[in-house]
Amino acid sequence: MKGIILAGGNGTRLFPITKTVSKQLLCIYDKPMVYYPLSTLLMSGIRDILIISTPEDLPNYIKLLGSGKHIGINISFLEQKKPEGLAQAFLIAEDFIGNDNVCMILGDNIFHGNGLSNLLKRIIRKTDDEKKATVFGYYVNQPNRYGVLGFNKKTNRVNSIEEKPIKPKSNYAVVGLYFYPNSVINIAKNIKLSDRGEFEITSVNNHYLSNNRLNVEILGKGYTWLDTGTPDSLLEASNFIQAIEKRQGLKVSCIEEICFKKGYISKKEVYDLSLSLSNSEYGKYLLNISKK
Repeated sequence: MKGIILAGGNGTRLFPITKTVSKQLLCIYDKPMVYYPLSTLLMSGIRDILIISTPEDLPNYIKLLGSGKHIGINISFLEQKKPEGLAQAFLIAEDFIGNDNVCMILGDNIFHGNGLSNLLKRIIRKTDDEKKATVFGYYVNQPNRYGVLGFNKKTNRVNSIEEKPIKPKSNYAVVGLYFYPNSVINIAKNIKLSDRGEFEITSVNNHYLSNNRLNVEILGKGYTWLDTGTPDSLLEASNFIQAIEKRQGLKVSCIEEICFKKGYISKKEVYDLSLSLSNSEYGKYLLNISKK
């Protein structure tokens, strides 16, 4: 399975912070925001990853992450010249996806929870075996900001998904993590621009739903989902990550550590990576990993 991180957009809700820097390169406590969605893909076992961003911002992602070879993965980069919705990513990434299935994660979404890696691996197997799409629902207080799940009251099965509805049918939002079979490319090609002038991911999901090809997983209390699109949510996410790391003494979304545990890189390679970051707490953490 291939992985896509969509890190485009203008980040207007964060102006003036994002007037000179991509939102997904902003700091979430001790690392760039993009590390968090990247780590989610890595935990699922995905090693072939595409980052889509604006022509102006893409050089900074290349500078930050390079080809991924240093951590045993492959990272590619493509431009989104004009932001026209989340589903546009599959049109941009058609050649990258090829004949594979694909997971797309939004660059400003953070996921954390015990057992997350096993859950994601199970969804990948399900996608491969059943050729169904999977989306995730999460209970929120302001569902009208998101795509919202509607449920059949008798069966409790999802029967609708509405994009930013005025009157939400539930408090369950569709989070920014999606697993699709290869058919998503053709589906994305055939959806029309919405009234907002975007190729809506909700249109893609509704296509799978109407054809009984959509699996919905509800992320319960054991999982945390953070959408970091506002100044308040940036601060909340940083405080959340800080609290976990301080209490446990472990880094959240340390991409080098994940790749080491996956067997993609050796202790010697972790040590070498720590040297270039030796003055930072992050570098010291890598150094400790290489000595264990």
